[in-house]
Amino acid sequence: MASIFSKIAAGEIPSYRVASDDRYYAFLDINPVAPGHVLVIPRKEVSYIFDLDNEDYIGLQMMAKRVAKAMKAVMPCERIGVAVIGLEVPHTHIHLIPITNEGDMNFANKLSLDPKEMEEIAARISAEYDRQNA
Repeated sequence: MASIFSKIAAGEIPSYRVASDDRYYAFLDINPVAPGHVLVIPRKEVSYIFDLDNEDYIGLQMMAKRVAKAMKAVMPCERIGVAVIGLEVPHTHIHLIPITNEGDMNFANKLSLDPKEMEEIAARISAEYDRQNA
């Protein structure tokens, strides 16, 4: 059975897409730690990041880097924090979170953002991603 992330990448479940290609998909977390919190996934369903083959692992990291650069350009933050936890959904994913201090990476504090705000954030990151990677 396909994971929820596979269904999101396939368009079967709506998402706030910020970037995608034939191998990877990046979208806003619907329960963000901070506004602009993005998940980057491989389209290939692999539960544990270190079980990805080398090519997919490097490709995922490169997609995360490109997305993080776009996020940094449009989100108010000092840096983009990176986390790989992978327990909540059995599909490899990288969390990219706009941060100003270490406390901004507290996964115990989840936000609920208005859909309009989510759409606006996704559009800003996506437009910057497209601009940087044209």
